[in-house]
Amino acid sequence: MTTTAPTPEALFAKIDGKDLHGVTALLAEDATMSFGNGEPLVGRAAILAANTAFMETIAALRHRVVDSWVVDDTTIAVTEVTYTRLDTREVTLPAVTIWRVREDGLIVEFRVVLDLAPVYAS
Repeated sequence: MTTTAPTPEALFAKIDGKDLHGVTALLAEDATMSFGNGEPLVGRAAILAANTAFMETIAALRHRVVDSWVVDDTTIAVTEVTYTRLDTREVTLPAVTIWRVREDGLIVEFRVVLDLAPVYAS
């Protein structure tokens, strides 16, 4: 299968810039997103709403890609993500993000494996 999946650098640049509409444009209409152990979000609208709400709880974030692999229609990215809290304290966490695309390159499944608890700890 030949696909044109977004590269980790391109995808994370949109996320780090809080360009949620740009991220949403990379998703299939019926895409799913799982974040940590949360219930999967289904559809562009639900994913956009949840990510908009999340972005309001932090001042900023930035991803550093440690490694990545593309296997057929699936991209796996190992990252270090630095979150700037609303109190300006920074917390850096390891994460793995996995996305699968369909033939037109739109993301149909997006998973983030990460424990966000340290970002919200006192």
